[in-house]
Amino acid sequence: MPPLSVSSGGAGPRAPARPPAAPGATGLVFPPAGAAARVGAASPAPHRGGSAERAAGAPGDGGGRRACGRGAGGERGGVRTWGRGPRGDDFQLNSHLSTLANIHKIYHTLNRLNLTEDVGQDDHQTGERLSKIRRIGSLRSCSSSDCFSKVMPPRKKRRPAAGDDLSAKKSRHDGMYRKYDSTRIKAEEEVFSSKRCLEWFYEYAGTDDIVGPEGMEKFCEDIGVEPENVVMLVLAWKLDAQNMGYFTLQEWLKGMTSLQCDTTEKLRNSLDYLRSLLNEPTNFKLIYRYAFDFAREKDQRSLDINTAKCMLGLLLGKTWSLFPVFHQFLEQSKYKVINKDQWCNVLEFSRTINLDLSNYDEDGAWPVLLDEFVEWYKGKQMT
Repeated sequence: MPPLSVSSGGAGPRAPARPPAAPGATGLVFPPAGAAARVGAASPAPHRGGSAERAAGAPGDGGGRRACGRGAGGERGGVRTWGRGPRGDDFQLNSHLSTLANIHKIYHTLNRLNLTEDVGQDDHQTGERLSKIRRIGSLRSCSSSDCFSKVMPPRKKRRPAAGDDLSAKKSRHDGMYRKYDSTRIKAEEEVFSSKRCLEWFYEYAGTDDIVGPEGMEKFCEDIGVEPENVVMLVLAWKLDAQNMGYFTLQEWLKGMTSLQCDTTEKLRNSLDYLRSLLNEPTNFKLIYRYAFDFAREKDQRSLDINTAKCMLGLLLGKTWSLFPVFHQFLEQSKYKVINKDQWCNVLEFSRTINLDLSNYDEDGAWPVLLDEFVEWYKGKQMT
């Protein structure tokens, strides 16, 4: 049923209602929020009146057509339209156009400053376009380049795809794990382990608690040292081994712990250190005295002459210039054994007596063995 309008006087015939106007006949129809309430309070309800009402300037029907005057609101077919006042359609249109123009200017300014992000092929999508407009519109309150530089991030490179990003993260994670794992294993290997040292011992001892001649031979082969090498004597001294050619479990664990060696590689790397101990006079003297007890038979108080010659050659052969002559003297002498006092005095003689024997005191506290050597050597020089 078409709407009816009531005149101000309440009398007079009711004119038939006009048909609704075609959409868009008066331009944009964007009434601002609360406009209906404001218009309703500013103007009386529209009604149909006669010529008197039109002459009086009241809003009414002009020749069968209802229009809205300047600054007044009217009704057309149940649709409320707005005039050209300060709150009319033109104001709304100009406001929207001004906002869009400002956004357009800001966007191009950001482009010239290289502050916008790269736009991919999907920029035509509505969501991205609206997101960009909102982001740029939020910058309207900033009037200086400092504000832009604070809000907008620096230009970034294109981020990789999701699959590439996951692969890169996994690769970095695996690399970090491998690095951590290798570092942890290396640290564990560097720390001395009694368990690893025990396993190392049984590689040469087999089922026994002692490394015998066969195991010793394999052990020397693994560390790259001949059994007759002096470094093996130094190693035996560090282990405090009691019998030549044998290492017990207790000797092994005690000595290798002091050396912090639990693998063949670690001991091989410690050989230079063991050799360097021979260059220290105090250590050399301790090793020299240890050699006598290490090499002798345990039921004998003296050292067999042949064993003594070998051990003296091992310890003094490269450092005492008179050793070849002394070795020759022992071979032609009547001595079958050497006691510990004679053994220790040979070292003292090699350190204190000149090569020409000029400072040797025959009345000194030297053993008879050395008196005989001096007499034999001088007679040999005279002949």
